[in-house]
Amino acid sequence: MPDLNNEEVRKDIVKMYKTKSTYNIAEKYDTYAGKIRKILLEEGQKLRTKKQAQKLALKTGVSEHPTEGKTRSEETKRKISIGRYKAWKEMPAEERAEFCKKAAERWKAMPFHKKIEMQRLAGSALHKSSIEGSKAEKSLYDDLIEDGYNVVMHHQGLVEGKYEVDLYLPDFLTAIEIDGPQHFLPVFGEESLQKTISYDSTKNGMILDKGFAIIRVKYLANKISERVKRDLYDEVIYQINKIGNEFPKEGDRLIEVTVE
Repeated sequence: MPDLNNEEVRKDIVKMYKTKSTYNIAEKYDTYAGKIRKILLEEGQKLRTKKQAQKLALKTGVSEHPTEGKTRSEETKRKISIGRYKAWKEMPAEERAEFCKKAAERWKAMPFHKKIEMQRLAGSALHKSSIEGSKAEKSLYDDLIEDGYNVVMHHQGLVEGKYEVDLYLPDFLTAIEIDGPQHFLPVFGEESLQKTISYDSTKNGMILDKGFAIIRVKYLANKISERVKRDLYDEVIYQINKIGNEFPKEGDRLIEVTVE
């Protein structure tokens, strides 16, 4: 067994650590990884984090990427979605607020020509959604119907005036609103945003005043992928089940969730 206190051996260990893991080095010197880590620290080396070690292993071909070139089963995808959902639910309020703040900052920093293109696409999508409903609304509606829920899409008459709710579940006395970026970012300009905020606020007040609950979904996803569909459904069904178990008290009936 090589003398691990030998200066040349220790230099070689430090050099190897640039491209090898502590386990690879330990195999060469017929020792254990813990001993190699101890030597590296003694030699003033900063040890890699687990994430950095995994990245190096992928780069050098020591290990394969866990998902690249592979197709996940629907069950696996669902488990991943549930995991992300739980992580979001447990995220501190300050972190959620920071996420939304950064979204606004990204919009502000976006080049003018990209904003124009986004506005054009958003305008086209809004026109289409006014006729057939957004893809997110339709996806959620279809999933709820498939699971046996009584749900009405684009329901009018819940309150006075021309107010329409995206989805309404009469058995739960609950309205669901899915808010795209134009509800919280100046996609069509600051003036339009303020009008939208004012409209949403008035609509919330009227619905809540009638004794209904509202689930408001802040929809940040760029596209309605299968993963986003599952996240959207998981977020909403979790809140519906809570409402079904115990209808929220006055003051707790505006429920806000985020899908990204």
